[in-house]
Amino acid sequence: MAVTGLLLTGFITVHLLGNLSALAGQEAINSYAHHLHSLGPLVWIFRLVMLVLFVVHVWMGVQLSLENRAASPEAYALKQHTKATFSSETMLYSGLLILAFLVYHLLHFTIHVINTDATAAVSNMVNGMPDVYTMVKLSFAKPFVSLLYVAAMFALFTHLLHALSSWVQTLGWSNGTSQEKVVTIGKLVAVVFLIGYAIIPLAFLFGIK
Repeated sequence: MAVTGLLLTGFITVHLLGNLSALAGQEAINSYAHHLHSLGPLVWIFRLVMLVLFVVHVWMGVQLSLENRAASPEAYALKQHTKATFSSETMLYSGLLILAFLVYHLLHFTIHVINTDATAAVSNMVNGMPDVYTMVKLSFAKPFVSLLYVAAMFALFTHLLHALSSWVQTLGWSNGTSQEKVVTIGKLVAVVFLIGYAIIPLAFLFGIK
């Protein structure tokens, strides 16, 4: 769980940096997308590896949840939480929500089989590059699509609130007094991801871009 989580965190970091180019304008995001596609099959190999990591991560999360429930088959008469948080208690559910969103996201911006009135714009060429910018702009101009993406980023935020500090502790990189600092840093990083990802659809929805 910790290792796959670490690798996936690296992926969403790189993915965010690339997506933020949409805020820099049409030339920036189109050039970024053109560069990715110029890598040819390497892009799909990378996507496949990330997908396998994600599936393994989710599968292990489900297994861990089932093992925890099997260890305590009967509900407590009085359940008290000392260190558990909403984020830690809902890791499985937030993870499954992220999985459902990932499927939607791939169908939307990668395979182009939903929101086709917007994704069709990518077939237009601007300066010899597919017009990814207009596809993104038309997609996020729809309130439902933008708010769906923002809601998914809140699910990611909730997941990361616990995950970021959890994998550091699992790998043995924090203990004792340092754990509190790790938790605080993890929360700050989760907030950065939330703002970074959510600002993109909101900027297009409200006509800032």
